[in-house]
Amino acid sequence: MRGQRLFIRPIETGDHDAVSRFLETQNGAAQVPACGLLGKLVGELVSVVAMQITADAIEISDIVVARELRRKRIGRVMLDEVEQIAAKMDRRQLVTAIPHDFFRRVGFEREGERWIRHVRFHGAERASR
Repeated sequence: MRGQRLFIRPIETGDHDAVSRFLETQNGAAQVPACGLLGKLVGELVSVVAMQITADAIEISDIVVARELRRKRIGRVMLDEVEQIAAKMDRRQLVTAIPHDFFRRVGFEREGERWIRHVRFHGAERASR
């Protein structure tokens, strides 16, 4: 991945088959999220984040990175993109119920049954808060 840029964009209707195949090969489930992001590296699908936007947060229901590319910061980059979206939409938290050590390593803190990461507002947004 060094020197290559991860291209991230929302999942569109036309992506359904490719995302379904990717999810099936990576984690055995083929349900394409209604709302989410996909990440491509050199034109190849390498990551998917399933999320839902609520009144005060973005809830992450799944994050999948290609097995051969895990531990290469792709998941972190995907979550940073989700955080930027949350900041633009004035959502203050990223929330997940997935009990995985990855979320602790990327700044989520456990609050009861959920893991929460507070959105760091950037630039002018931070100054106005």
